[in-house]
Amino acid sequence: MEQFSDIDKLAVSTIRLLCADIVQKPKSGHPGAPMGMAPMAHTLFSRVLKFDPHDPAWINRDRFVLSNGHASSLIYSMLHLCQYGITEDELQTFRSYGSRLAGHPESLHVPGVEVTTGPLGNGISAAVGLAIAEKHLAATYNKPNYDIFNSNVFVFCGDGCLQEGVASEACSLAGTLGLDNLIVLYDDNGITIDGPTTISFSEDVKKRFEAYGWDVQSVENGDSDMQSILQAIERAKSNSCGCSSSSSATPSTNSCGGKPHLIAVHTTIGFGAKLQGTSKVHGSPLGEEDIERLKGEWGFDPKKKYFIPEEVKKFYSEKVVPRAQSAKKEWDALFAKYCEEYKAEGEALQQLFIKGDLPAGWRDALPKYKPESEGGKPEATRKSSELVMAALAEKVPQIVGGSADLLGSTLASVKGSPIMKKGDFSGRNIAFGIREHAMCAIGNGIASFCKGYIPFVSTFLVFAPYAFGAIRLSALSHLRVLFVFTHDSIGVGEDGPTHQPIETLTQLRALPNLLVMRPADGKETAGAYATAVRQDGRSTVFALSRQNLPQLEGSKEEEGVEKGAYVVYQSGTQPAADAQAPFDGQSITILSTGSEVHLSIEAAKLLASSVKSVRVVSVPCMELFREQPATYRASILGCTCNAPCSSELVMSVEAGLTNCWCEFSHCQMGINTFGVSCPEKHVYNHFHLTPEGIRDRAMVELKLHQGKFLETLVLE
Repeated sequence: MEQFSDIDKLAVSTIRLLCADIVQKPKSGHPGAPMGMAPMAHTLFSRVLKFDPHDPAWINRDRFVLSNGHASSLIYSMLHLCQYGITEDELQTFRSYGSRLAGHPESLHVPGVEVTTGPLGNGISAAVGLAIAEKHLAATYNKPNYDIFNSNVFVFCGDGCLQEGVASEACSLAGTLGLDNLIVLYDDNGITIDGPTTISFSEDVKKRFEAYGWDVQSVENGDSDMQSILQAIERAKSNSCGCSSSSSATPSTNSCGGKPHLIAVHTTIGFGAKLQGTSKVHGSPLGEEDIERLKGEWGFDPKKKYFIPEEVKKFYSEKVVPRAQSAKKEWDALFAKYCEEYKAEGEALQQLFIKGDLPAGWRDALPKYKPESEGGKPEATRKSSELVMAALAEKVPQIVGGSADLLGSTLASVKGSPIMKKGDFSGRNIAFGIREHAMCAIGNGIASFCKGYIPFVSTFLVFAPYAFGAIRLSALSHLRVLFVFTHDSIGVGEDGPTHQPIETLTQLRALPNLLVMRPADGKETAGAYATAVRQDGRSTVFALSRQNLPQLEGSKEEEGVEKGAYVVYQSGTQPAADAQAPFDGQSITILSTGSEVHLSIEAAKLLASSVKSVRVVSVPCMELFREQPATYRASILGCTCNAPCSSELVMSVEAGLTNCWCEFSHCQMGINTFGVSCPEKHVYNHFHLTPEGIRDRAMVELKLHQGKFLETLVLE
């Protein structure tokens, strides 16, 4: 094992001071953790990680995840030293307007940042997804003598990450799956923002992870003992460490293969600072005076900022980067031979997972739905989703995922493929267990592994708020994840208000860069999937019904869904000489989604004799509709401008909160309270969401509209 020398000590001091300077200039940031973890970072990057800064997307690189993302100055410093294109001038723009170097690192903007970790716990959870993706590709494409996939996922995390529930969920699953390619270095410094961890966090973390099924090691002196840090990492990589875990009564001589790895590294937060070891250095700059003192004590010029000694630059440029790149060169040669011997597999791997293309003819796999008049049978859109996904997944091997212990209800799976399990990752289904937040964060990790993966995760729509943090990161990171959420409305019925997601669609629609699809029947469900898998850098939520819905006469597949809204029903003009029509000359457009579209169509038929014309517009995706040209939006809203005008009444109907519809309609019919516990039919009756109830509400609104009153009425 390579020994450490004075150049390594100099490099660690350089990294510590560089991080301190980076945080000091904007007078904002977190210097403590980066200074404490600098020996871990130098050890990992200089001796272990496989990467190529000139090809940061190399598919078999080791992944490094900074789960405690507030320590971002550390990863920016390491990427600068490792020649990822972050210049010294750019380091000085940390946390400033227009800079790529945000307070918490973002994968969308900085090569070398594998995932946008964001809120604590989400990074280590996404890392579990990265490890699953690597295991699956290895099980799918590796051949005898051709370990095309043999990389590891390394994570830095702190006490904050390990206190978050999402991390507990994800790490529990990682132990169950035996992800031995996952190596977590826990920055065990005993400090959080409010003070010592003892005030709120007294558990034995190492025992907890042993209970999860992890191999656990300790490094007592993480401040300077890089040799022990390296030894622990190498033991973890070998999956045969032969060491006793910290809490074992008897030393173990058995292999720890088949287990993820936690290395608890005891460090001093803000090492070297006057206030080292306290919460004062967690989230506040050290101050110029203290930094200058440190530089002087460590042999640096106190007045030089962002200084990197020539010896350190040379060490990284001549030793560290070439060592890391050598693994890529060896892999390129191996992969070239692989493609010669296994031509079909090599071509598939390059097309589907490296380039991220969809296979030819994938659209042809989508099932065809007939309207009710041609024999199409009523079907819950969750059932339509099951059939569409089964057909699509058979053609598109990049689709992998699972449900949070609700497979029998959400019906979301890759038909005919086994569930991934410890020692066998050849399947494409994942049993996430009852872990909604971790499930979605793991989906983000799978999507982040390479361009090709299309992960799906599934639960009831009402449980989406459990996972909202991960869904938000998916949208922010421009990932392609399919969130298959069923039981989307008051149609849940007897489960009652706790399970009727009145507000959840509005919550999800509020997220930028996220598509929320609520299809009305089988055709729209097929169109929603076809639209979703084509998204480049955008995730999709599917809100699917539990109850059966009719196959509509005028519904459309992709050509309707991709525009977000289209006319699904239109009555003829009012018969001549009908002087009794109360709203002669008036027209109405009803906007609706999902399970309320067919109700709106029936209501439109009841209204037909009372108005000049009535149209029903299905709005499977507000976000896509909003992106359409103004002329198209105006044609759908029945006027000549960009928004609803007074010449034609536009009313929305949806079994949920009404506020998100104000942009598109004069009046909104929905539910601005919690649901009730009774059978589905009675719940819909209670909220007047029936053809007759919608008609009656429309009649009231037409009277108001005739008088030029534009206001929202909410039926109690």
